[in-house]
Amino acid sequence: MSTRSTKSSANKKPVSTFGPADRNQSDAATTDVSERFWRIAAIAILAVGAFLRAYNLNLVPLHHDEGVNGNFLVKLVRDGVYQYDPANYHGPTLYYFSAFFPWLLKILFGPSARETYGLTTISIRLVPALFGVATIWLILLLRKYVGSIAALSGALLLAISPGAVYLSRYFIHETLFVFFTLGIVLAMLRCFSERNPFYLLLAAASAALMFATKETAMISVAVLLIALAMTLIYMRLFGRSAAPAKARKKRKTSTGVGLSDFVFELGGPINITLWLVLAVLVFVGLNILFYSSFFTNYPKGIYDALRTFDFWSKTGKEAHVHPITTYIKWLIKQESPLIILGSLGAIAAVFSRKRPVALFCSLWAFGLTAAYSLVPYKTPWLVLNFVVPLAIAAGYAIQTIYEFDRGQLRLPAVFLLAAVCVNSYQMVDLNFVNYDNDDTYYVYVYAHTKRDTNQLVDEINKYARRASQGNTGITIMSPDYWPLPWYLRNYSRVGYYGRLTQTVEPIVIANETQRAEVEGTLGGSYRLVPSGSGTGAFALRPGVDLLLYVRGDL
Repeated sequence: MSTRSTKSSANKKPVSTFGPADRNQSDAATTDVSERFWRIAAIAILAVGAFLRAYNLNLVPLHHDEGVNGNFLVKLVRDGVYQYDPANYHGPTLYYFSAFFPWLLKILFGPSARETYGLTTISIRLVPALFGVATIWLILLLRKYVGSIAALSGALLLAISPGAVYLSRYFIHETLFVFFTLGIVLAMLRCFSERNPFYLLLAAASAALMFATKETAMISVAVLLIALAMTLIYMRLFGRSAAPAKARKKRKTSTGVGLSDFVFELGGPINITLWLVLAVLVFVGLNILFYSSFFTNYPKGIYDALRTFDFWSKTGKEAHVHPITTYIKWLIKQESPLIILGSLGAIAAVFSRKRPVALFCSLWAFGLTAAYSLVPYKTPWLVLNFVVPLAIAAGYAIQTIYEFDRGQLRLPAVFLLAAVCVNSYQMVDLNFVNYDNDDTYYVYVYAHTKRDTNQLVDEINKYARRASQGNTGITIMSPDYWPLPWYLRNYSRVGYYGRLTQTVEPIVIANETQRAEVEGTLGGSYRLVPSGSGTGAFALRPGVDLLLYVRGDL
């Protein structure tokens, strides 16, 4: 028997269509979980997610794109210089958030810390890792909108998702981007359900940071608006059709679904207008702040931010072109539990009509998958945009099974355990074993740097120590060398020539294709350092092998 009285239920504050699901007393008693269970499970899920994202962040060598991003960060931290370029490498938020800790060390310890400023592989990758854990936390905050079991299951599935873990350990923009996207959704839900206009400012801030992170924000916003419109239309047409007329009338007055009611509960037209104006100012102000590099690149940075959409609309048709079915194939290969349970959750949301937020997230997940599939440009890290809402929809599938079984955990536990086992195996295999395996099965390993690179860097550091590390001259003749600039960031005399050149520096790095020419140029004064494979070449990434030569006196 429920402990809530009819009187107390009648006096509850009105909620919107997107508020917590309407449930009768018996439903609440049989399908909810205890607060103790919730807290323990939520803390455990966050701990697992944090461990998987932070453990041994040095293990995987930096991807080409990570090296480029790291180069921007080094310049920002050491010289205080960053200027947004619409032709390259997305928005500025990643660099400024990542610069905070090194800048703090710089302030605390001064010029003596100039060599590193805390710029390590672990410290820069810790930023997306933290945002990855924060995204799991945001899913848990959806509890009252999708159900306790749905929130816990969705958070757990995201915590152990092979792709979510892999990309949260990458120094790229995507993890920040999906966090801000989900932040918009949650803030607007809180605004509608709690009738608190302050959440408009949080939604505006999230939207601003999303636009300041990647130019693909336009696609996400369009899909979110379409998903919202479709959910509202569907609930308007079908959400109350099965209820008796008297019940429909009572629900309408108790939930305040009318626009005039909503505006009134937010303080009236004047008050809501002021909040909306303030939200617009927050959105515009944050974008100006980041794209102008905190007014050090004003107004050029703002102009470039507007030009980016034209540039990337062209890039989307030319680079990384894959067939329209690519994302579905990738999801089936490495995220099969999410795509299966997410589909079941979407079906349940359509037919149950009890939790509009679950329907909205399902439309968001599959709508975004469809939108990105229509764009010729396709890369694995974009899959993270689908994985987050898919995890919520998958969690709702488990919630539906739980409610169908009248609050018994055995049946949903079977489904969840099966998904967890599959995800866990694939996650460990991808992130800690085959993290640089370019086999087509490992879809997230996309032109990734090989583990030989770590050995190459170790060899460079070993010989540099013999020749006075930091001042050692290094000549790089190979046209392909990223992410080496990140690993060689503390060397002051590195020349990136990208072609054959005369040199007397003690360390030379060349491409395997340049072997004959380089050895003819260097003569007998240099020797080739063999790799662990015994071939003499260090694999940088698929199709790119590097040679390390050191001067004879070393």
